[in-house]
Amino acid sequence: MSTNAPTYESAVARIEEIIRRLDSGEAGLRETLALVNEGRDLVEFCAGELEAVSRGLEELRLDDLVARLEGAQR
Repeated sequence: MSTNAPTYESAVARIEEIIRRLDSGEAGLRETLALVNEGRDLVEFCAGELEAVSRGLEELRLDDLVARLEGAQR
């Protein structure tokens, strides 16, 4: 991965590349270990991104609910 902060999409693309490389059976032992470690880190990153989006969506739903309740009280 590059030194720039990854995006969810770039992380998923890299995970797919890693899976293809591992599935090819051509990676040696050390490369396999490095790819698995990189893949694990990327999966953790993606899970964090999905969690952040989920929290954001929940906040939007709560804001919408509050707005509807405030509108109903008027």
